[in-house]
Amino acid sequence: QVRVVESGGGLAQPGGSLRLSCAASGSMFRFNVMGWYRQAPGKQRELVATISLGGSTKYADSVKGRFTISRDNAKDTVYLQMNSLRPEDTAVYYCNAEGPLGVNWGQGTQVTVSS
Repeated sequence: QVRVVESGGGLAQPGGSLRLSCAASGSMFRFNVMGWYRQAPGKQRELVATISLGGSTKYADSVKGRFTISRDNAKDTVYLQMNSLRPEDTAVYYCNAEGPLGVNWGQGTQVTVSS
């Protein structure tokens, strides 16, 4: 059974930084795409960034230039470095690991940006 576990959320001040980590395990196959999504109160879940097994990345326009996604294929782990944080980045951040057998989600980690 696939397990996806996020860590690294918390409270940051505007302009500050946080780093999220996500480890996926339990799959016989590699995860083709891993990524981060977020959901703010009263809003729909939205894509933040994704990264393929080959390293191709995609970012939401709102985070381009501020967030960087990376992955360690050997560990099936994906990271999200978040810099220049803004109050509007406040949300629950969910990790997603997509493989041949389907899409797997983590439980989410809260990120709050506030002074």
